[in-house]
Amino acid sequence: MFDVDLLINALTTLLVTLDPPGLAPIFLSLTVGLSRQERFQVATRGSMIAFFILAAFALFGDGILGLLGISIGAFRIAGGLLLFWISFEMIFERRQERKEKTGEVAVTKDHIHDIAVFPLALPLIAGPGAISATILLGSSFPSVTDRVQLLVVIAASMVLLFLALVISERIDRFLGVTGRAILTRLLGVILAALAVQFVLDGVRSAFLA
Repeated sequence: MFDVDLLINALTTLLVTLDPPGLAPIFLSLTVGLSRQERFQVATRGSMIAFFILAAFALFGDGILGLLGISIGAFRIAGGLLLFWISFEMIFERRQERKEKTGEVAVTKDHIHDIAVFPLALPLIAGPGAISATILLGSSFPSVTDRVQLLVVIAASMVLLFLALVISERIDRFLGVTGRAILTRLLGVILAALAVQFVLDGVRSAFLA
């Protein structure tokens, strides 16, 4: 059974957390000196690795929480607070700066030996926020059929992110500094609202069950 509202909410949560427009200029800085074909390969591999990471947490995240004795209500509260902090960083332009520093350090240390894995796939794409959001969403898709739908949503998010990376030069030119700032803040407000909803759901399930 398809719950369109739930699927749209899941897709919105993932896309806002992944922030493809904000990642585009960072991807450009990570791949300076690479040809268009090489950038395409890096974007392809990074997106695929990030998909498998998030898919694993979507399928087994709640099981891991169960082994650790953590209730899904408690994780919803903690994950919601983490997503709220990310939204705070987005609204006040701190997340972009942190991501850029992560990219710079990685390029300096690893000399771009395998930037598709680190830092692109992890932690820039499948970072703590995206992983937390995926586990939280997994609790809303309990059955096998539901989990398949969630995997489709994750795959769709990765496809959109991949396309953003492929056309990152055009996005960067089109948005400019002002456009990126406006879009990032708008997405931050949306993520803040979603984070508050996660916390409310967590409180409801943890204390009113």
